Amino acid sequence: MKIKHNVTKRGLYIYLEGELDECNGAIAKSKIDNLIEKNSTAPSVVFNMHGLTFMDSTGIGVLIGRYKKLKNMKIPTYIENPSFSVDKVFSVSGIYNLIPKL
Repeated sequence: MKIKHNVTKRGLYIYLEGELDECNGAIAKSKIDNLIEKNSTAPSVVFNMHGLTFMDSTGIGVLIGRYKKLKNMKIPTYIENPSFSVDKVFSVSGIYNLIPKL
């Protein structure tokens, strides 16, 4: 799994590539938390999922945990450009009710 980021005036963009599952969920959580802490004044956080090829319930847990952290920091969170398979998981799980899709 690769995690890239970009900071713009609009916010922190986090690009997830590969698979977000039980094997790499803890590492992804740690890396994303570090990015959030380093950019705590960002006006928003956008998770770009274009390069994410697979996600299981561990991945959903990672995202929901980051959403809760960002909500406590009063930073809006969004999902952008999910792959077809990840979009299906998000739709079935109801995650779009918490984290809107751009």
